[in-house]
Amino acid sequence: MHPVDEHAVTVRQAVFTDLDALATLFDAYRRFQGRRADLAAARDFLRARFEHGESIVFIAEVGGVPAGFAQLYPSFSSVALCRVYILNDLFVDAFARRRHVASRLLEVVEAYAWSFGASRITLNVARTNADAQALYDARGWTRDDQYFMVHRFPPS
Repeated sequence: MHPVDEHAVTVRQAVFTDLDALATLFDAYRRFQGRRADLAAARDFLRARFEHGESIVFIAEVGGVPAGFAQLYPSFSSVALCRVYILNDLFVDAFARRRHVASRLLEVVEAYAWSFGASRITLNVARTNADAQALYDARGWTRDDQYFMVHRFPPS
């Protein structure tokens, strides 16, 4: 258990030298999502995003200890003719939950997106994740009741 001072939460855009800390958090996130642990694959995935400039990652630290991350993927809306972002991943390590880390990550993600003129940030949250839903509601995120999300997967 890490000592936690909620007033010591810092969030910044991650850089390549954060890769090892991010990979550990990313692997924990994937386990939280029901996947098996695979630190090497998590690291390789994040490395490729960095190397190709395909995502924007923010890292949160509590008292200097990596505590969470958020990963944005840039996209565009053809109808609105503007930039949008997909908040694909947001995770806070168990030791730092209920310490405003997720709120700080969202605050920084939102500021980043708005600074680039984005018209929206989109995310998916599990129907069973009531804590995350409450956080998004409290921050003014709007649930979509106009569109269904559908997926197409390759044949098995």
